[in-house]
Amino acid sequence: MADDAAAPEGELSESTTEADSEAIEEDAIEEDAIEEEAIEESEPVAEAPPGRRISADRLPLVIGLAVVVVLAGLVGWLGFRAYQSHQADEQRKLFLQVGRQGALNLTTIDFQQADTDVQRILDGATGQFYDDFSQRSQPFVDVVKRAQSKSVGTVTEAGLESQSGEGAQVLVAVTVKTSNAGAAQQEPRAWRMRLSVQKVGDEAKVSNVEFVP
Repeated sequence: MADDAAAPEGELSESTTEADSEAIEEDAIEEDAIEEEAIEESEPVAEAPPGRRISADRLPLVIGLAVVVVLAGLVGWLGFRAYQSHQADEQRKLFLQVGRQGALNLTTIDFQQADTDVQRILDGATGQFYDDFSQRSQPFVDVVKRAQSKSVGTVTEAGLESQSGEGAQVLVAVTVKTSNAGAAQQEPRAWRMRLSVQKVGDEAKVSNVEFVP
């Protein structure tokens, strides 16, 4: 009877031991899970890649360089425009000067130096005007010398009538005083001339002349 009574206690002890083992295992699993969560929470936050941080640090420098490039381009463009304006102004002055001088050359002839005066006209001529005047230059010199003519021109007004590329038309108002041998000095005469001026290399020359009312 005693043996029979002891058996249940042994069985109870074995079941109790098994339950305790399962509880221990569950506790161990929970502890591992808690440790893993703690490790995950304790991991440092990943920093931004070094490349991105450097780019952010250099952003003001990049902006500054971009501003410098834009300003340099603007200054260059303004400088080029100023150069073009200066060149155009110099070309207008050249055309006007050549037109004025051409009118003076044509109206200032002294029989004592007629050959030199005519050559000065040819030196400042080009194109069709040069061809025409060079053919008539010798008869013109002969007439001036025979009449002992002397004329002096004075420009009273001059201006650019039009300009296109390498050429321009210049209007010139001239007062001319003329004298001949054996004749009384004539009254000054007012002439208006339209001279076509053409760029030839670095200089400009008269390419056509016409008198206008």
